[in-house]
Amino acid sequence: MDTKYYWTEDQNGEVTVGLTEAGKNELGNITFVSLPKVGAQLTTSDTLLNVEADKAVSDIPSPVAGKVVAVNNNAVNDPSILNGSDKATSWIAKIQK
Repeated sequence: MDTKYYWTEDQNGEVTVGLTEAGKNELGNITFVSLPKVGAQLTTSDTLLNVEADKAVSDIPSPVAGKVVAVNNNAVNDPSILNGSDKATSWIAKIQK
C-alpha cells in the first residue's frame, strides 16, 4: 500500500492523517489497528499504521515526518471506525511537522 492512500489535512504545521476511499477499498473491512505512541518521532519510512483487514495485513508508512501529537484511541477500541467517511471520526493520527 502506497502513502497515496492517505488523506492529510495540514493546520498550522499539525497534519491530521486518515485513509482515503482508495486505501479503504484496497484493505477491505478493517478489523485491527496498531497506532504509534504519542510523542513518537516518525520519518516517512517509519510505520504509522499497522492494520489487519479483510483483504490485507499491512504496515503502512507515514506520509509525513514529525512528532505524533495525538492518535485516534477510538480506532484502537473499534477499528471499524476507520472504514467510515467522516474525517472527524475516522482519522488515524495527528503529526506535528
